[in-house]
Amino acid sequence: MWTVAAILLGAGTAMVHPTLLAAIGDVAHPAWRARSVGINRLWRDGGFAVGALLSGVLADLFGIRTAVWVVAGLTAASGLLAAVRMYETHRQPLMKPSNTGSIGRPEADARR
Repeated sequence: MWTVAAILLGAGTAMVHPTLLAAIGDVAHPAWRARSVGINRLWRDGGFAVGALLSGVLADLFGIRTAVWVVAGLTAASGLLAAVRMYETHRQPLMKPSNTGSIGRPEADARR
C-alpha cells in the first residue's frame, strides 16, 4: 500500500510542478518572471522542509496515521485555495466558427 501511495504522490508531484511553472509563465511579465519562479521555488522547497518536520513531530506524538491525515488535509486545503484564488488566463471563445458551410447551418444559409 505504501509503495502505491508513494508512486501516486510522485506522479502527482510530477504533474503539478510543470503546471505551476506554466501558470507563472502565463501571468508574469518577462521582467519579473525569474523572480516569480524563484519565489515559487522558495515556498515549494520551504513547504517540503516544514512538511517533513511537521510530519515527523506529528508521527512521534500521535502516530503515522495522524501525520498522514494531517498532510492529506493540508494538501487538499492548498488545492482548494488554488482552485478558488487562481483564474484561467486564456479565455476560450464562446463559439468556434465553422467554415464548412454545410446545409442547415446559419453561416451556410447567410451565404446563399
